Amino acid sequence: MASASPQASPDANLQETRSSRPITVPDFLSARSRGVRLTMLTAYDYTMARLLDEAGVDSILVGDSLGMVVQGNANSLSVTLDEMIYHTKCVARGVRRALVIADLPFMTYQVGPQQALESAGRLIKEAQAQAVKMEGGERAAELVAAVTKADIPVMGHIGLTPQSIHRLGGFRVQRDEDRLVRDALAIEQAGAFAIVIECVPADLATRITSLVKIPTIGIGAGVGCDGQVLVVQDMLGMYHDLHPKFVKQYADVGTVVRRAVATYCQEVKKSQFPTDETSFH
Repeated sequence: MASASPQASPDANLQETRSSRPITVPDFLSARSRGVRLTMLTAYDYTMARLLDEAGVDSILVGDSLGMVVQGNANSLSVTLDEMIYHTKCVARGVRRALVIADLPFMTYQVGPQQALESAGRLIKEAQAQAVKMEGGERAAELVAAVTKADIPVMGHIGLTPQSIHRLGGFRVQRDEDRLVRDALAIEQAGAFAIVIECVPADLATRITSLVKIPTIGIGAGVGCDGQVLVVQDMLGMYHDLHPKFVKQYADVGTVVRRAVATYCQEVKKSQFPTDETSFH
């Protein structure tokens, strides 16, 4: 996994990416020592996964955020394991290079180590994920350890954990330094290969990163993490139900789609489409 030259154009980077070998868990673990910043985006279907993979993202997260951006729910709590398996299968078919990581959804691992192992095993065996992600710090350490002992790579997730929104009182910045440090160290000790840090003050996320040897992936946690992750619908301007401060919108795909569909509807109603060129004779 070579880091791109600062002077390289996006097109040059794309060509380099297409010839690169697949990203692995050991690549994540060695990224910091190689000076490589890790990139991760979400995807939930074959088409988007293929585009992200071809563009050079290091990892694709099939997140339970699909409950919001795909299913239209207010949160991710209703997503089932079968739904995660379905969407992860679709994503895996579109990926040649990126590391595919799947979320373990709410109440598919919290009951105990055996449930966590069985759920994670299904995502690896049936859905072709290469790793799973589990929310929680100290409280999840036993579960993470049980899964990693079965040689299933686990990415941890601390800070704002969306499956805990009722306890946390909503999507709020997490500032309890002592607890967050304990959470990160517990997840590392349990065998996780990386940790997502969500909605944590930048200086605190930087300190956590300095205390653990495994890479940290920030989302709303500043530039001091080893990598970054965003929900793809947020960064492409396709989802407007929430407006997190930490999102940078890199394109306005939503407006492009609305304009294209409006033009299509207008042309059909005026008999301007299909034309002679798009008809069979």
